Amino acid sequence: MVQILFAVLLIGTLNACTPGSADPIQKISGPTMGTLYHISWLGSEDRVSVKNQVDQRLAEINKVMSTYDPASELSLINQLTKWPIEQSVSAELANVLQLSLNVYQKSDGAFDITVGPLVNLWGFGPQGDPEKVPDKAQIQAGLSRVGSDVISLSDQQLTITQARYLDLSAIAKGWAVDDVARLLETQGITNYLVEIGGEIRTSGQKADATPWRIAIERPDVGLQQTAHRVFSPQGRALATSGDYRNFFIKDGVRYSHTISPKTGYPVAHELASVTVVNNSAALADAWATALNVAGPERGMQLADSLDLAVYMIVRDENDQLNELTSTTFNLWFPDFLPEASTENE
Repeated sequence: MVQILFAVLLIGTLNACTPGSADPIQKISGPTMGTLYHISWLGSEDRVSVKNQVDQRLAEINKVMSTYDPASELSLINQLTKWPIEQSVSAELANVLQLSLNVYQKSDGAFDITVGPLVNLWGFGPQGDPEKVPDKAQIQAGLSRVGSDVISLSDQQLTITQARYLDLSAIAKGWAVDDVARLLETQGITNYLVEIGGEIRTSGQKADATPWRIAIERPDVGLQQTAHRVFSPQGRALATSGDYRNFFIKDGVRYSHTISPKTGYPVAHELASVTVVNNSAALADAWATALNVAGPERGMQLADSLDLAVYMIVRDENDQLNELTSTTFNLWFPDFLPEASTENE
């Protein structure tokens, strides 16, 4: 599933340590999962050693969850051609699949790891042509191959009763962020910021005793990236999904890359971006996708019914930006919104 991963900018990771501080901010980065990771932490641990451990662990995760590696565990399952499939899976894959199925159920299908055929149909897949609008018959054919209701998991035993293609790209990066954070903590690192492709988790504080601060990008259509809001997630994870980077326009109609697994069409609503803050980066990642599909009204209803901390940027009919926050977000960040809305400058 293709999702926007550009909507979060990092702020604060470039800050130098406070003069006289014993522990510098260490930084490492590298390629992973078709994107980049960036990690900053407060401590004197050997940077090369930490990077080697992180790189090794991320390589292991890719060997489980990648759809680009034909030999990964997930790809081998996708290559099976006889259904029903009954397959033993690793603990890692079982965990992320169970999280995915839980969000699928709670979101009433807005989050669906089987939506790949529709994404490809609309040209947003790895070999797509995002300039061609499929016809109704093609969309109906795509919908017949979508739906996580035919997937079940019992411990580490996966069952798929009908043909499905599984794609974990809307949750795997967040899952990897959580996993790398646990790796850092085993090294005694408790003050850190981990980011993979825009999914972020923080813990503790920087050398000057201030919290890690994150910028949520202003959802403007264009190449310039500008901070819209800056805040501290207070030791939590966050993910943002939006519609303003990956789209195409055909015959005057704008088609978002975010495809509804229920209708088969790109979402068409006023929600420009949605940020989810959670104790789990995997869940923040998945719910950002789910709420982006659901739209502002249904998405905020889900957020409040499930006690999710959610911040939305919504365009009105004059293309001005308005902000919505869930009840839990307001409880966690009572000073976040100094005003009711923010207009385009």
